[in-house]
Amino acid sequence: MSVKSNILFRVKIIYFVMALVAMSIITKATYVNVKEGDHLDSLKRVQSISAVEIAPNRGDILAYDGRLLSTSMPSYEIRMDTRAAGLTNEIFNDSIDALAQSLSRLLGRKPASMYKQEITAARRSGARYHLVERRVNYNEMKDIENFPIFRLGRNTGGLIIVQNYVRMQPHAGLAARTIGNVNQDPHGNHPGLEGAFDTWLRGEAGVGLVQKLPGGVTIPVGGLNTADPIDGGDVVSTIDVNMQDAAETSLRRRLQYHNAQHGSVVVMEVATGEIKAIANLGRDGSGRYREIYNYALGESIEPGSTFKLMSYMAMFEDGKLQLTDSIDNGQSGEVFFHRKRVTDDRRRETLGWLNVEEAFAHSSNISVTKWVDRHYRGKERQFIDRLYAMNLNQQLGLEINGEAAPEIKYPDNRLWSGLSLTQKAYGYELRMAPIQILTFYNAVANDGRMVKPRFVRKLTRHGSVEKSYDTQVIKSSVASASTIRQARRMMEAVVEYGTAKRINTDLYQIAGKTGTAQVANEKYGYRDRKYYATFVGYFPADRPKYSMIVSIYDPKANGYGGGVVAAPVFREVADKIFAADPDMRETLRPERRGMMADIPQSKSGNHDNLSLVLRELNIPVAREEGVENWVTATVNDTKLELKPRTMENNLVPNVVGMGLKDALFLLEEREMRVTVRGRGRVASQSITPGSRVTQNGSITIELRM
Repeated sequence: MSVKSNILFRVKIIYFVMALVAMSIITKATYVNVKEGDHLDSLKRVQSISAVEIAPNRGDILAYDGRLLSTSMPSYEIRMDTRAAGLTNEIFNDSIDALAQSLSRLLGRKPASMYKQEITAARRSGARYHLVERRVNYNEMKDIENFPIFRLGRNTGGLIIVQNYVRMQPHAGLAARTIGNVNQDPHGNHPGLEGAFDTWLRGEAGVGLVQKLPGGVTIPVGGLNTADPIDGGDVVSTIDVNMQDAAETSLRRRLQYHNAQHGSVVVMEVATGEIKAIANLGRDGSGRYREIYNYALGESIEPGSTFKLMSYMAMFEDGKLQLTDSIDNGQSGEVFFHRKRVTDDRRRETLGWLNVEEAFAHSSNISVTKWVDRHYRGKERQFIDRLYAMNLNQQLGLEINGEAAPEIKYPDNRLWSGLSLTQKAYGYELRMAPIQILTFYNAVANDGRMVKPRFVRKLTRHGSVEKSYDTQVIKSSVASASTIRQARRMMEAVVEYGTAKRINTDLYQIAGKTGTAQVANEKYGYRDRKYYATFVGYFPADRPKYSMIVSIYDPKANGYGGGVVAAPVFREVADKIFAADPDMRETLRPERRGMMADIPQSKSGNHDNLSLVLRELNIPVAREEGVENWVTATVNDTKLELKPRTMENNLVPNVVGMGLKDALFLLEEREMRVTVRGRGRVASQSITPGSRVTQNGSITIELRM
């Protein structure tokens, strides 16, 4: 066989083998496609399906009357697939400037040049999920959908919208520390109601199935393995928004006036223990006062003179003292116990002989230490046992986290000394949180019945009540009826002629106790001269409805005592509560029944609207002749006077003293563009009243409380 024939033979053999291999492959492929195609296709589909968690809607936290305190609001992320299939260089380059300018003009967060630079760099790097902006609201999101490039849709314009939910507090941080937040801190502490009721608010996540398609697109898939989420329920709190606002406003003003570090106010309903307001304001690094920490629950303080009530009640209960018993304080204004000087600062009111009521009213340190030393020296355990019997050494077990533990040392404690007994008599060498002090005073107002402070009324889901919270009694009686009666009389005397007489009012009766505790520094003791000013009590004294504690730390200006610093806050808040509660009119002092002692301030405005409100509130009004549509409201000793306020159509009106609604009506009626700053009533306007109105003229009005 020639060489040529040999080569040709071998080629034929190779060709034949290759043909056989090709035929076997085709045969196998046909078999797989026909016989096993459906099975393999289902396997492929199953492998591309995955389970995802479906988040439930978080429930709301509500005030006692249903107003929102915390809710979840939709928020949107604007992202961009800079390499979308239809987004050509021509489309991108022609419209990127217009897109950047639109984003800058709408959102105002960055200049147009920065938006352009960031998006261009993302396209250059091939980003498929570039973050353009986060926390965009619904209206902004709808506008962005119509912007250049983005209006072309996802496949051509690359617009990707991601919806998230952001927890919001509509009342601008009122009771923020008590409401809390969703995220727990690094130490695992869940603050406020958000943390305490997190499981209820959160609901239960659902499970869904999604299939991943070519190109990275996912679509939902139904099936037996899916489960719908269960939305979270709502928490109806005890908070009264109006009382809360009054407490925070008054506290903030007083902190600023005294240049204090921080403070708290708690308002409790006497019979039920419901917390109607709880304000906690501290000064941050920039000098502003805001809700930084829940001082009312978490700050353990030496109560100072507010603890004298507990000391006297212990002696009443043990039969060692009566309200009319007297003691000689001497003329020096000081006394020594184990070389420790106890002083009344040589106050004239505390010199000489004082009975128990007078000593308490004038907050005499000497009197209470002498009596406690006389009756319990050598019987220290009896004194501490009595304090324990009044539940003063126990936590309250509140619904929200963060309550400090009270500290009242027993005589067998290694830190007990010869001074411990007399120091405790007027509130030192022991610690309590403000809310614990308030709870005891509330018990005295409640005829001895100690109730647990309560922050929540009920849990609801879709409007249906699933759990209600009733009043919990901690102790049916902290003391005998005789002791309670004497304690209440002492507290009334404090306001009638004692250390809090400046807040006495002839409209209703207040009972309470001032406290001015010097704060010890761990390194320097009491040499820093820092004080904790407190006033705690209840009102109306004859039929107590609300109790309240005001505590202010480290006042540096305009006084530092409880009667000067804290008591005025109590009075301001109590006045606002009293004025807003028609049922409390029945508690007016006998000589004031049938009339309002203090004529309230009123905004100026529309005559008919004001007249209707004043008539419903039974507020006496004096009207001048010629009153038509608009009036100025001024207060005299006995009446609210309504004086006519002239309004010319072509002149800028005088809106100072009006509410925002009336001011806007008058200004916009004259086609003026109005800018509003602040809240409350109009305090000033940028254009002088009586000036001629210019077409589309701009005016700024400042509002203040």
